[in-house]
Amino acid sequence: MTTFSALTTVLGKEGADRLGEAMERLTPEPTGVGVFEVEDGSGLWEVGGYFIDAPDIGGLDLLAAAFSAKPFVVSEIPETDWVAHVRRELAPVEAGRFFVYGSHDSDQVPEECEPLLIEAAMAFGTGHHGTTLGCLRALDRLANEGFAGKSVADIGCGTAVLAMGAARIWTGDVIASDIDEVAVDVARVNVSANKLEGRVRCVEAAGFDNPELSAAGPFDLIFANILKGPLIMLAPEMCANLERDGYLILSGLLNEQADEIIDVYARSGANLVHHEVIGEWSSLTLRKDG
Repeated sequence: MTTFSALTTVLGKEGADRLGEAMERLTPEPTGVGVFEVEDGSGLWEVGGYFIDAPDIGGLDLLAAAFSAKPFVVSEIPETDWVAHVRRELAPVEAGRFFVYGSHDSDQVPEECEPLLIEAAMAFGTGHHGTTLGCLRALDRLANEGFAGKSVADIGCGTAVLAMGAARIWTGDVIASDIDEVAVDVARVNVSANKLEGRVRCVEAAGFDNPELSAAGPFDLIFANILKGPLIMLAPEMCANLERDGYLILSGLLNEQADEIIDVYARSGANLVHHEVIGEWSSLTLRKDG
């Protein structure tokens, strides 16, 4: 079955949110609407909808004009077995000692590695993206330098691949949190698939606003592979919940955003130890002053 997408960009979050809400009132109505910041420093936001029936082009044109957005680009999306497609495209990933793979590649897991099973259907956080890969490499680097996490938090955990990586190599407490209830459910499924029940706790939380997170801290290692805006907003909380001489591994950043994050966290007492660039993405390791 062919479906349809309609995408546009508009300046500013407020206008993008209002445009997204207006799209939901279209006839035929979209099956879903998404509003996402374009992470290039332009201030633009992408607004898109997906439709089972062909959308009303005239209605979309009126919405674009009303919200000072660019004209919608409407495309047909042919029926695709996306899981099968992703399985073909996503080869296993090696990040230091870690080997991230889908069950379709279980015969390729090396003997000497720390395996992390993430199914292809859960493509965000599989290790293929430069941010996740950079965080896993940073974890491997800290372990090689003799650091052993006793209390670890993965904030904005997605698939919980980073939390599971820490649980694979250390015996300390590991807690993974995400603001999205679906992401937390996915994380729990992955923890179970990797036989790490009892080693990684998964909770729903906005930042550190969860009693289990509060009780588990302070942490000696915190991951946050999110976006520039939330990283800046959470900087005081991140550092307040980090032990002295503890480490932060941060990503979700374009290279040109890294210096601002480094400065923001330095003002909260966490200074840069290592900066890794993978393509257009940066991953930062910082340590809190002792």
